[in-house]
Amino acid sequence: MRKKKNDSIIFENIEVLDAGAKGVSVAKAPDGKVIFIPNVVPGDCIDVKTFRKRKAYYEGKAIKFHSYSPHRVTPVCEHFGACGGCKWQNMNYNQQLFYKNQEVYNNLKRIGKIDLPDFEPILGSEQQFFYRNKMEFGFSDTRWLTEKEIQSDAELSKENALGFHIPKMWDKILDIHKCWLQEDPSNDIRNSIKDFANAHKMSFFNARNHEGLLRTLMIRTASTGEIMVLVQFFEDDKTNRELLLDFVYEKFPQITSLQYVINSKANDTLYDQDIILYKGRNYILEEMEGLKFSINAKSFYQTNSAQAYELYKITRDFAGLTGNELVYDLYTGTGTIAQFVSKKAKKVIGVEAVPEAIADAKENALRNNISNCDFFVGDMKNVFNEDFIAQNGVPDVIITDPPRDGMHKDVVDQILKIAPKKVVYVSCNSATQARDLALMDAKYKVTCVRPVDMFPQTHHVENVVLLELRD
Repeated sequence: MRKKKNDSIIFENIEVLDAGAKGVSVAKAPDGKVIFIPNVVPGDCIDVKTFRKRKAYYEGKAIKFHSYSPHRVTPVCEHFGACGGCKWQNMNYNQQLFYKNQEVYNNLKRIGKIDLPDFEPILGSEQQFFYRNKMEFGFSDTRWLTEKEIQSDAELSKENALGFHIPKMWDKILDIHKCWLQEDPSNDIRNSIKDFANAHKMSFFNARNHEGLLRTLMIRTASTGEIMVLVQFFEDDKTNRELLLDFVYEKFPQITSLQYVINSKANDTLYDQDIILYKGRNYILEEMEGLKFSINAKSFYQTNSAQAYELYKITRDFAGLTGNELVYDLYTGTGTIAQFVSKKAKKVIGVEAVPEAIADAKENALRNNISNCDFFVGDMKNVFNEDFIAQNGVPDVIITDPPRDGMHKDVVDQILKIAPKKVVYVSCNSATQARDLALMDAKYKVTCVRPVDMFPQTHHVENVVLLELRD
């Protein structure tokens, strides 16, 4: 161990022991404190230079490798390490699945402190690249230079980028040449838009000064082959706007939906904005087991379409429906799970807080000729009350797929009060899921658990749990 003048510390020949939270790995310093290190793999032996010290841990980066982990692979993406999107791209995929499974087990055991059955094997994704159906990119008038670029002798231009935000830096954009997350023509569309805008001297957004024409780009694709492109403009410049959009539509005639937004407010969120259709229709269609779901610019839909199908099949299997059950689908979104299970249920009631999502759910039910689904809008903790249950009936099965924060305690209390025979809990955050399972443990037993990998090359993992009433 050697100390530096700036109070950073170099720890020599440290073994990386485990995968930690948020895609970083974990080692132990000689003083017993944990070190969190990005872009390394458990099994690597390294020298670490710390850049942050806390009471219980350090944060550092690898500055020298003595030996490499047997689980290490070469990242395929040229932007790995600078872009924060695929933090595990340097780790063998089977090992990624091992650590995801371990995270779910540890959270349920340590936070939930409940008895667990043997897990069903984590379901890996057949597609480990080009699996996302939605990508969002930012424009910037000053592109981020990587350490490698800075250290090179090459003459570099800092002008204009279209890509991803640098982690923890809201105003810095890394220019992306090829992203491995969304299938073509995504890369071609993005690069063509950037090249055309540069050639016609269109201004890229400056997030600090709040100026510039081009702000964000969203590309959505569907398993049906349909494509949506949405360009967000900061300034209302009709001439340049139409010049760009006409170019996009002519170069990519396969685009189903071409839309735009003029957004001059402080943030670039779309949900309070008027979205304007320029060409085509204002939605694309996703398909699953013959069911068709319209996806508009503001819709929530699982971002890995193929793996969403697997997730929904597991959910339906856990519910064990016979055709006679009343099912509540809490946090139903656009009603995809509700409609997916409806043919095996007597009736399905979906509840969701976002009015636009419920409008989509109703439209999709009509499109799919589904008559045994009803959808209701409102804050879950307020809607899911005694009057609601009196009007719609006591469910035999509840399916719940809440946001990352998990279920509100009032929702958990209501589930415990009405005591359906089964609860199928789908979660994108096994830590908050574990908290909720602990609250339900006195009345419900966890009988099945199956993690599902929706996001290869990242630390994120979904988990499905079946709870059944105790005798």
